[in-house]
Amino acid sequence: MQAGEEDDNHNAMNIHEISAGHLTLDKVWEILRGDYKLKLGDDAIHRITRCREYLDQKIASSKTPIYGVTTGFGSLCNISISDDQLSQLQINLMMSHACGIGERVPNEIVKLMILLKIQSLSYGYSGCKLDTVERLVDFFNNDIYPIVYMQGSVGSSGDLVPLAHLCLPIVGLGEVEYKGKRMSGADVTKLMGWEPIKLASKEGLALLNGTQNMAAFCCWSIIQATKLSNWADYIAAMSIDAYGGCIDPFLRPVHLVRPHQGQLDTAEHISKILEGSELIRQPKKYVQDPYSFRCIPQVHGSVKDTVRYVQTVTDIEINAATDNPTVCPDDDLIISAGNFHGEPIALPMDFLAIAMSELANISERRIYKLVSGTRGLPSFLVANPGVNSGFMITQYTAASIVSQSKTLCMPSSVDSIPTSQGQEDHVSMGANAGTKLYRVVLNTERVLAIELFNAAQALEFRRPLKSSPVVERIFNDYRKLVPFIDKDVVMYPYLAKSVEFLRTEKLDS
Repeated sequence: MQAGEEDDNHNAMNIHEISAGHLTLDKVWEILRGDYKLKLGDDAIHRITRCREYLDQKIASSKTPIYGVTTGFGSLCNISISDDQLSQLQINLMMSHACGIGERVPNEIVKLMILLKIQSLSYGYSGCKLDTVERLVDFFNNDIYPIVYMQGSVGSSGDLVPLAHLCLPIVGLGEVEYKGKRMSGADVTKLMGWEPIKLASKEGLALLNGTQNMAAFCCWSIIQATKLSNWADYIAAMSIDAYGGCIDPFLRPVHLVRPHQGQLDTAEHISKILEGSELIRQPKKYVQDPYSFRCIPQVHGSVKDTVRYVQTVTDIEINAATDNPTVCPDDDLIISAGNFHGEPIALPMDFLAIAMSELANISERRIYKLVSGTRGLPSFLVANPGVNSGFMITQYTAASIVSQSKTLCMPSSVDSIPTSQGQEDHVSMGANAGTKLYRVVLNTERVLAIELFNAAQALEFRRPLKSSPVVERIFNDYRKLVPFIDKDVVMYPYLAKSVEFLRTEKLDS
């Protein structure tokens, strides 16, 4: 099967045409979740083919060594390679660089890596052959997931180690997961009726150089962070009514005098969510709420602003050629430079991890207040505390998770360990920033789920008064999965169901 070929019986199938045009994060998520198939557009085919033809001509005519094409790699850049060894050089590169270890990269992120690698190669600055790119498309379209490991990339010559694991199977090496079964690259190639790709000069370097591992973790994290930031407002609104909080901190005039966009957006969003609430209109005995309630616009808003910033950087990164050397046919240049360096997204990913950690941090503080036995709520949110511990330990769990996220927020991008005998003497550690961010995002989801568990329980003690129609709809949908707890039960299944609710429930905005 050639990349982009589709059965006539699958006319309704979603097709995304790879081109040199702009790929948005929204489109990335739509492709992953919409069971899309990829097809190389005419523009991409032309660019890929033209670049390869130019590179072949340049190799044939040039007397000057070309890094990574007719020389070795890294500190071996001064060793010239004979013509009859150029293909073997690329295979050796891929085999020797496949030194990953640790946990597997989740399949969803592996598939995202493949998409981003195809997109980067489609611009025609990398020198790959068309059939090489087409085989990556085949892998994507057939849900073949190369086995890639979390640890091994220092994020400077791009993601050498994870991308080696990603691309080994196209040459019949490495391992994949296909239809739930783990098998060798050779076996899946035979099963699909394909021949292993025979790499030409520069191709191994084009496949292994690049930031697609870092960028995939970053894309996934931004998409999740955007969703969780939205969820945090809804859950916080439920907590405000359950705790007997005030609406004053969300009134627009106070935010106009400090008009950070995220702060303005959060205040407006919370106010909209709580429209029509009987509880929010009740006279308050307290002049002020704790910061975890009163400062929601400032904290949640700062997270929104951070997510927006990181998204702008990532938008540039996923629409870029990030391997080396860069082949520029229009300029008649082959330039050895540093577009593979992960610093442009390593710093933002560290920033996003800090922001998401803070979103969980303030959520845990609201959980603490809900179980604290104040403002008319029973201790630990059970009617008969003492014989029942109620929701006591849910706060412990949240505290544990938040503490772990804080330790994960040491920036990876401030570290650098020289590699390749000092030739690669400053590295970004962007891959570590990405895997840490991934863990922080999952932790934040869990803490918000625990807050929802507590907020829904606390809201029951305010009956017969009701919250807003928006909050009550979420509450009623949630109660279909998680009941009111009137006496001690085994709690962990309800925590798992709460996480699942955040992943599946549709929000208004």
